[in-house]
This record gives sequence, C-alpha cells and structure tokens, in this order.
Amino acid sequence: MLLVFALGVVIWSIGALMRAPVRQRMVMLTILWGAVVIINLTLPEGTPLREVTGGDARGWLVFGGLVALGLAYQAGLARLRARVGAPVPASALAAGGAGLSDTELNRYARHIILREVGGAGQKRLKAAKVLVIGAGGLGSPALMYLAAAGVGTIGVVDDDVVDGTNLQRQIIHTDARIGMPKVFSAQEQMAALNPFITVRPYNRRLDEETARALIAEYDLVLDGTDNFDTRYMVNRACAALGKPLIAAAITQWEGQISLYDPAQDGPCYECVFPERPAPGLVPACAEAGVIGPLPGVLGSMMAVEAVKAITGAGEGPRGQLLIYDALHGETRRITARPRPGCAACGGGQAPPGAAPSAAPGERAGA
Repeated sequence: MLLVFALGVVIWSIGALMRAPVRQRMVMLTILWGAVVIINLTLPEGTPLREVTGGDARGWLVFGGLVALGLAYQAGLARLRARVGAPVPASALAAGGAGLSDTELNRYARHIILREVGGAGQKRLKAAKVLVIGAGGLGSPALMYLAAAGVGTIGVVDDDVVDGTNLQRQIIHTDARIGMPKVFSAQEQMAALNPFITVRPYNRRLDEETARALIAEYDLVLDGTDNFDTRYMVNRACAALGKPLIAAAITQWEGQISLYDPAQDGPCYECVFPERPAPGLVPACAEAGVIGPLPGVLGSMMAVEAVKAITGAGEGPRGQLLIYDALHGETRRITARPRPGCAACGGGQAPPGAAPSAAPGERAGA
C-alpha cells in the first residue's frame, strides 16, 4: 500500500515540475487508483502484486469515496463563494430598471438579486412612505436601515433633543449633535447615508388630531415611543385608518415586537394589551436601565418587518408577539388574536384568554 502512495506522490511531483494543470494530475491519480482497485478485484489472493497494493479492494473503494466526497464539497464551496462574490448580472439589474437610476441599481443590487425582493420589490420600497414615531433607541436603527434599504419617503416624529445619556444606545445621533432636535439629527444622518430618499422631520409631540392627519399620509407606521399614552393613541389612529403598525418595546434585557394589522384580520395593539400597566410597574429605562445593543436588535427587526411588509416577502409577525430575552439568548412567541369588543378596532371572534391581558416588560427604549 505504501508503494501505491509513493507512486502517487511521484506522479503528482512530476506533474508539478512539468507545470501540468491540477486537473490533469488528478486524472493521472484517478487512473492509478482505478488500476489498483482492478488489481485487487481480479488477481487471486496471495498474488505478490495484489499483496503489495493492499490485498483488498474494499479499503481502496472507501478511500476513493472519501476523496470524492471531499473534492465535491470543495468544488461546491468554491462555486458558492464565486456566486456570492460575483457581480450582479445585468439581466437581474435590468429587471428593476424602471424608476431606478443606474446608481440606485448598483446601490440596491443585493436586494434586487434576492428572489423575494427583486426589482419590483425595490421599486415598491422606493414608492413607499413609512412613518417612524420616536427617534430614540428603537427608532435609531430602524431609521438607519429603512434609509439604507431605499424606502422613498421616511417621516420621523419626535419632540426631544439629543442628550449625552442617549448616546449609549441611540446610534443615529452623535456627540457633536447634543442639544439638536432628534428629528433633525436623524435627518442629517439618514441623508448622509442615502441621498436618494426623502426624510420628513416632525419636531413635535403628537396629539389625537395631528396623529390621525399625519398617519393618513403614510403606508406603514413604526412605533418606538416611550410612553403608553402615545402608543394607544397611535394604535387607535392606525386601526381607524386601516394602516399596519409595527411596534416594539424594550426594558433592561428584554424586548418584544409585533405587527398589528386589524385590516388584515390581525389584532391591534389594544387587543393584545387592553389595559395599561399600573403606575410604577414598568419603570422607564432611566430608572431600570437597558443594555445598549438591545434596542439595536429590536429596532433592526422593526426595519426587517417593514421591508417585508412593503415588498410582500415572507411572513410577518401578524397575530404573534415575538419576545427576545438577550440575557439568556432566548426567543419565544405568543399567539395573539383579535379581542371581541376591542374599543380600538372592534376585534373579532376569538376564544377567551387567547391573548395576554397586560403588557409585561412593555417599555420603549427612549
């Protein structure tokens, strides 16, 4: 057997010295392996040539199979790497051509080659209008990724200014912009990231009248606010106007997110949380603390769900409350159904007790 391996090394070395292609050297080794297998299958046991080549074809067959599997895996990996790193085909870019400039086609190429998005989905993103309420911990990553994704019109509502304590987690703002209204700070950062979008800053606190009028102008609403009054107000406006609402919340190490869409037979926020928690039950981040990257996780999830909702890709968390526990690295889902008699959306028929009746851990990352 050692003689066979030695002969293989000689064949490979001679081929290398002669600068023969690797494919040709592999063919020569394959011929050697085939000859050895034939010898061990055809010659009688005890024959000197069979003994010197191992004496049993089974070992060579197993060896050949393992080598073949290894080469197949290596070839598949090489093809996968080439596919990932290859330039986007012109045909794929052309599919999304109408309404997108050449620069935009190049910018969003990794979206366009996704089967679930494609050129049509990218055009829907460009045509979409998304309103983000809150430019804090949750709004920061959501706004950045919506801008990067090419959402054509992004509204941002917040009446607060950038404070030094925000910068531990609110990544859209900078130290140089401390004291600036958050909506203008966010606008500056989003415009620097993507000049092909329109950002509409609303430096104000919402009330019922302005909330409904403002939400009516948009296709989708993301709520990352830090108080329950605003959450219930925004939910009622969205339910009345038939606008889908993506809302997330965080506290300490835990976060939650859902898509509230009663117009599509899902529950609204008030179906799931019909009552506010008792005062003091859910302390603010300033009182309870929050780990810095957590709003980044939940805010990014909000952006993902927004892109999915706009393009129609995959399935969103409509009718499900997704809870993420960062401290223990766990996620779980709770089924949520329309609540009969819901004051916000009217609800639907659902078994009693189908949804949580309170909002544990409910606090936005301001």
